[in-house]
Amino acid sequence: MFPFVCRGIMRAAIHTRRISRGTLPGRLLSSCDGVPAGLADADTIFALSSGHGRCGVAVVRVSGPASATALRCMAGLTRSSLPPPRKALLRCITDAKGKEVLDRGLVLWFPAPHSFTGEDSVEFHIHGGTAVITAVLQALGSVPGMRPAEAGEFTRRAFQAGKLGLTEVEGLGDLIHAETEAQRRQALRQMSGDLGRLYQNWSHKLKRCLAHVEAFIDFSEDELIEDGVLNQVDTSVCHLQAEMERHLKDERKGERLRSGVQVVIAGATNAGKSSLLNTLCQRPAAIVSPMAGTTRDIVETALDIGGFPVLLSDTAGLRDSPDVVEREGVRRARERVEQADLTLVVVDCAHLLTDAQQAVDVLQTHLMCVLSSQEQPETDRCLLVLNKSDLLPECERQKLDREMRRVSGLPPVCLISCHTNDGLQDFLTVLHSSVKTLCGDPLSGAPTLTQARHRAHLQQCVAALAQYKRHRDTDLALAAEGVRLALTSLGRITGRVAAEEILDIIFKDFCIGK
Repeated sequence: MFPFVCRGIMRAAIHTRRISRGTLPGRLLSSCDGVPAGLADADTIFALSSGHGRCGVAVVRVSGPASATALRCMAGLTRSSLPPPRKALLRCITDAKGKEVLDRGLVLWFPAPHSFTGEDSVEFHIHGGTAVITAVLQALGSVPGMRPAEAGEFTRRAFQAGKLGLTEVEGLGDLIHAETEAQRRQALRQMSGDLGRLYQNWSHKLKRCLAHVEAFIDFSEDELIEDGVLNQVDTSVCHLQAEMERHLKDERKGERLRSGVQVVIAGATNAGKSSLLNTLCQRPAAIVSPMAGTTRDIVETALDIGGFPVLLSDTAGLRDSPDVVEREGVRRARERVEQADLTLVVVDCAHLLTDAQQAVDVLQTHLMCVLSSQEQPETDRCLLVLNKSDLLPECERQKLDREMRRVSGLPPVCLISCHTNDGLQDFLTVLHSSVKTLCGDPLSGAPTLTQARHRAHLQQCVAALAQYKRHRDTDLALAAEGVRLALTSLGRITGRVAAEEILDIIFKDFCIGK
């Protein structure tokens, strides 16, 4: 009897200390159906879940304790005649008060906890006319205990019910807003839980490390802890820190794919930068004029380059000018080049020297001027576009093309004509390859970071693990605090930090009191 009493006292004491140190409490679950406490007595919400506007079919979703009531009232069902779960039933959908028929459509019943939100849920699949949707929403609003959902409230309830982790919620949001194939693939992979599972695995290892350190601090004097426990923690912390650092060294590929690759067109005046923008957009997005200095501000447009998102920016021609407005445009152009993921340096090839080596020297000098670098330009973040090839005689154009393919010390060179579209397909192939390299393949390898907040919390986590290593031999309490801070930072990414889980590991791995 005595060991069990001691165990309870120690568990309470450790739990009190964790809470006082600021560890976030875990989610409290009700004992009846596994639905988190607070959701069982929540309002029942409803909203149009399909897109707005006229369409063939619209989906109205209901979630909450009054969902069954709404289904019976509006589909003419009795308590005993609710449809089988997750099976569509064709019914007349009526006004709950006046019993006027509003539409004829499908109803689906999702009893808790087997629904998106973890609550009782109903879906009405109705015709997508504006009047039909409005009538059904108004009828739902007249059912007692129901109210319109707030933005994101269905997903919030799914998160609170443990149906989705925070990274999966973010993946769902990215999937909804995905505009290119690569964005869809990355968002779908995150929503399926790949990134969340990676972080949960790290979190589990950190909980184990923290439990072992805390147990050593609290019970080592009683010789209840086996030798070598801290050595195991040291090894785990080193491995985890190395894994996280490798994960952070992803060159921001996931974030870049999510938000779009910043591609900037830069160069001297009248090189054909705006013509290139219009050619890629296939529309007159920027003004084109033979007069130098036409473009004075940033002209942006979003493109899909082979399934990858690109934010393409045309900039003012780089030159010294007495005009105040043009000087501001040049300043903005240089600022945008500094921020660019990829720079397209456009050159009027009709002005290049016929000697190949001299042309290379001129291009290298021009690259350093455009990229604002006194050293060798970063050729992996730059493409050299030799425009206006149609102005060259055919023999000179072919000679220039051959020479540019042979030279070294330059970024990839593309010879094109925005006027005739000659060489444009080869340029697009090179551009797509460069963009794909910057974003990576979202389906291969380990999942990548997609959010700036993930990166910030992981950097805090790495710094906290460094604190453990710093204080390991001098102050074990401070070392343990480092592991705890790392666990909290990781939990902020997934949205799950539970003090009780650490206690469970302590009493599972160590037979305290036996």
